[in-house]
Amino acid sequence: MILALVAIGIGASVIGTIFGLGGGIIFIPVLTVLFGLSASEAAAVSLVGIIATSTGAASVYVKNGSSNVRLGLLLEITTSVGAMAGAFIAVYLASQVLLCIFACVLFYSAANMIFRRERVIADSKEGGDMSFPYTDGKDRAVKRYNIINVKSGLLICTGAGALSSMTGVGGGAIKVPLMNIHMHVPIKVASATSSYMIGITAFSGAIIFFIHGSLLLDYAGAIAVGALLGSMIGTRITRMIDAGPMRKYFSILLLAIAVIILLEAGGML
Repeated sequence: MILALVAIGIGASVIGTIFGLGGGIIFIPVLTVLFGLSASEAAAVSLVGIIATSTGAASVYVKNGSSNVRLGLLLEITTSVGAMAGAFIAVYLASQVLLCIFACVLFYSAANMIFRRERVIADSKEGGDMSFPYTDGKDRAVKRYNIINVKSGLLICTGAGALSSMTGVGGGAIKVPLMNIHMHVPIKVASATSSYMIGITAFSGAIIFFIHGSLLLDYAGAIAVGALLGSMIGTRITRMIDAGPMRKYFSILLLAIAVIILLEAGGML
């Protein structure tokens, strides 16, 4: 069982790192459908896996300057509060309710990957406290971008954090489009910053599950080992491939998983 959990951690973390969604979209259905964990137990274990995924991926992204650490820490002020509140609520909700919420997150993520057009950030000459440099992926030129809508971004991150802990997902499906479309952060920076943020968010929720006694340490330990290895593999794969053409195919997988989760919630599996 331990070897199986390590393998699942590796696979889910690789997928989560490549697409910037977090491994929770794989952890939750596997742990609930195949291993028979309740939705809250699966969410708690998943959050530990996400901490490991973030640790491995963020160490690379921060080192090469892809992540906006200042923005990530700012948004984590409200995200962490939401994550703790979400975890507290999750331990008292019925498993079927949590599974239905998770399925809705999957449907949203799938639709987002199919229909969302990533915002292209124009080169900005303006300065200010929220103006940052980034390296353009096409010509490797150093450009600048200005972050806008900071206050509303902080508010939305509160909900993203709560949803992350309640469902066991990393929250990247919400944070990446939030930063890119709403706050005008380049998609490359948004994805790397999200990978940095999800570890802090997941820790805030996981500690509540641990205090409540809902965290299964044996499952969490095995998943964490695999997730750490998977994140290191995923960051290397990301450098070599373009994940864009794969997004629509992966969204089909998300839709299939969402249907399976709904069947599980309805007692049909």
